[in-house]
Amino acid sequence: MNFYFTEEQQMLRQTVRRIAEEKVAPRAAEIDETGQYPYDIWEVFKETGLLGVSFPEEYGGSGMGATGLCIAIEEVAKYCCSSGLILLLTYLPTLPIRIAGTPEQKKKYLTPVATGEKRASFCLTEPTAGSDAANIKMTAVRDGDYYILNGRKQFISGASMADYVTVFAKTKPEAKHRGMSAFIVDTSTPGFSIGRHENKMGVRGVPLCEVIFENVRVPAENLLGQENEGFKLAMQTLNSMRPVVGARGLGLAQGALAYALEYTKQRHAFGGPLADKQGLRWMMADMITQIEAARLLVYQAAFLIDQGKITREYAGLLSMSKIYPTDMAMRVAIDCAQLLGGYGYMKDYPLERYIRDAKQLQIVEGTSQIQREIISRWLLENGVNRPF
Repeated sequence: MNFYFTEEQQMLRQTVRRIAEEKVAPRAAEIDETGQYPYDIWEVFKETGLLGVSFPEEYGGSGMGATGLCIAIEEVAKYCCSSGLILLLTYLPTLPIRIAGTPEQKKKYLTPVATGEKRASFCLTEPTAGSDAANIKMTAVRDGDYYILNGRKQFISGASMADYVTVFAKTKPEAKHRGMSAFIVDTSTPGFSIGRHENKMGVRGVPLCEVIFENVRVPAENLLGQENEGFKLAMQTLNSMRPVVGARGLGLAQGALAYALEYTKQRHAFGGPLADKQGLRWMMADMITQIEAARLLVYQAAFLIDQGKITREYAGLLSMSKIYPTDMAMRVAIDCAQLLGGYGYMKDYPLERYIRDAKQLQIVEGTSQIQREIISRWLLENGVNRPF
């Protein structure tokens, strides 16, 4: 058992840390304030190869998998959760293709995302089907060599920036979740359109959109995997995403604590720096302990995913790598704001932004409550001893 990163992973961390400090950190507040997509940050990620960090080398990436992506996102999210989401969106919408795509689909759709030629988005959530993904209403009807897609998706990150989307629809509605299928849809296809742009509380640098499908004709060759097996693919995709979202929480919490720690060293009250006050030191000791616990869960899960362990028997551990870091990030962000006192509540300081951003992490890609349900079912099925 080895808890240390390889030399290649250490080099990645050092590179991303430098990029985050020099390029991301100075822009973080402005990205949040304007709510505009940071094209300059995306270009930096493209030029430095970070967009392809998780992709296999045969598709233009660096072959560092989920672990490499978590390392990159952790460093970036210390300063800007929106920029971390940009990296995440190279992974989430391409996972269904990685898992179930044909060699032709992989070459056509993975390579341009890895190299930064195209962007992608993941369309699952609907107005009446968020956590209840099996209840989606969007339909896909076979018509010769095409499928005709109709329906609406909601809360889709980066959809207005995407060149293609991976989307889930019912090909056999009467079969409920057993009648779901997955497709790749080019956003230039007639009938595809972007609806409402949401006005988000946090993570404001990446657009969140409604996506509308009106008689969108998709070639049958763009079906991912087998017809009516999309629900399993969606669940395996979300399982694979758990530590990647957790890495955003891990980075956010570290960034918040680093800022608060420096503040307590500089701020004087009651005859000395705040860092000399035992009560505040103990708060920070609890925070760094939680951060380190989250780190172990995130990278254990990333390791499992890189070994292909994304099926039901691993679901509980994977969910732990999402729920604990994201809930922890919210606690740490709030406690760090408390360390700053009144200043922590002011927009001139970054802690209120960290709080707003952290809240998103407890909701996206499976709420904390959904993760608890997955973990509890896994526990009842397997007991307290690991099944492997």
